[in-house]
Amino acid sequence: MNLEFLWYIPNTVEPGHRGDETKDGWGTLDFSTDLARTAERHGWGGALIGTGWGRPDTFTVATSLAARTTTFKPLVAIRPGYWQPAHFASAAATLDQLSGGRLLVNIVSGRDNVAAYGDTEGDQSQRYARTREFLQIVRRLWTEENVTFHGDHFGVEGSTLAPRPYRVGDRTHPRLYFGGASDAAERVSAAEADVQLFWGEPLAGVAERIDRLKTLSQSLGRTHAPLEFGLRITTLVRDTTEEAWRDAEAKVAKMAQNQRVPRSDSYQRQAVGQDRLLALAEQSEVLDSCLYTAPGRFGGGGAGTTWLVGSPTDVADALRKYQELGITHFILSDTPYKQEIVRVGDQLLSLFDEPAAA
Repeated sequence: MNLEFLWYIPNTVEPGHRGDETKDGWGTLDFSTDLARTAERHGWGGALIGTGWGRPDTFTVATSLAARTTTFKPLVAIRPGYWQPAHFASAAATLDQLSGGRLLVNIVSGRDNVAAYGDTEGDQSQRYARTREFLQIVRRLWTEENVTFHGDHFGVEGSTLAPRPYRVGDRTHPRLYFGGASDAAERVSAAEADVQLFWGEPLAGVAERIDRLKTLSQSLGRTHAPLEFGLRITTLVRDTTEEAWRDAEAKVAKMAQNQRVPRSDSYQRQAVGQDRLLALAEQSEVLDSCLYTAPGRFGGGGAGTTWLVGSPTDVADALRKYQELGITHFILSDTPYKQEIVRVGDQLLSLFDEPAAA
């Protein structure tokens, strides 16, 4: 199966995201367009666009970027509750048609400031039950006519979508990415998602989760194509191993200076996936060949909690180990974003055009 390499566009109003010191133009359409076009030129298939209340609307940004690029695929992060399923299905199908089938979708069920946009906060089981209904309705509207669905959270009656998503070959709709490490999240992913995204856990942890999700898919009677798997992680790449670790340690030292209380003491763990990542630093600062866990102790969160650090060959070898487990989608990033789009694209992605060393 072909590999998909995507970058990350932060999509925040205020500069300084994950230490990127860029000020000029930050948060403007021109700035994000420049990142997207740079990604096109340096080997990336597209980019994940961050979401959250208090950020620019992700779907609007993705639409604008699709109009200003040629091959760039926006991976749009969206939340059930912020969107109604039929509304989202229509908007997404329209963008997918207009862009010639370039839309990717990342469904996010984690906590957000839901009261600010008029949603209600349910417990974990309720949130994921609602997400499952959302995915079921959206997929049916993309592929069927006269859809009727009456669930506990959403419903439609005699609904037919126009236009439908862009169709080519076996592709009938945008690929649906999904994250989450709780039991409730994994059951939704195993049954309804196209791609399960993992954060940067050690190989053994990822292998365990892949096996569990495959078993769950069978036990839940999955009716879609087999679930695929992806990795969302920070990659700090330099010309040499020594240079990479020197820069990584310097970055973490700066993070420590900027945070008076270590995250292990101040951060209230909530999400299961984030909890798993933060616990890694208690095992060792470096796991597997080059998985650096120290950033999580000093403010690194999500995909910035752990980093793959090394030369292009070091990091490529680490990514190939994940590939051997079944990972085929990679969403990478480092800061400053534009500089690292070029460096990582030119030095790391080029190695995947060559056969791996024996």
